[in-house]
Amino acid sequence: MTSLALFPALLGDDAWRSLPAVVRAMHGTAPILRANGTADVAGANHFPARCLRRLLGLPAPGPQQALALTIERNGTCEVWTRHFTGRRMQSVLDRRTGSPLLYERLGAATLGFTLRRDGDTIDWQLCSLHVFGIPMPRALRGHVLSRSGMHDGRYHFSVDVRLPVLGQLIAYEGWLEPLPDEQ
Repeated sequence: MTSLALFPALLGDDAWRSLPAVVRAMHGTAPILRANGTADVAGANHFPARCLRRLLGLPAPGPQQALALTIERNGTCEVWTRHFTGRRMQSVLDRRTGSPLLYERLGAATLGFTLRRDGDTIDWQLCSLHVFGIPMPRALRGHVLSRSGMHDGRYHFSVDVRLPVLGQLIAYEGWLEPLPDEQ
């Protein structure tokens, strides 16, 4: 029987159990998880991209930014609070009854992802985007490449968001390690 936790439920038991322990620890069932690491953040430097990043609470571009993550879980709902150097980014992840998608709410935007195991990695595939509750047509969704897995024994993540006309809104890649008392 599939776990009620968000990621195990959406991936399925077999795919979940075959992921590395470090990935399962980050996306598992601990009510509160804290982790620290670093991230390289990139993104277009033009005014509209900077404004949209600010509006959504996304970090400003910069190399080797300190990153602190707190995940608070309550059933299938997960509140992810990321503290990049100088910026706080918070999103809420959850699922909806009868839907196979993971939904991530970030400010006025709600993104719907299909999760798939790809070797030691979780591949997040964007399927829907709503802004202020209005569904966006595929042409306006842009491209979101998001993966989380293991590299060099640590939890590794990579996110790249590109929008029509604006170009690269944000890309961030790095690693996290759960704090020792959280494992």
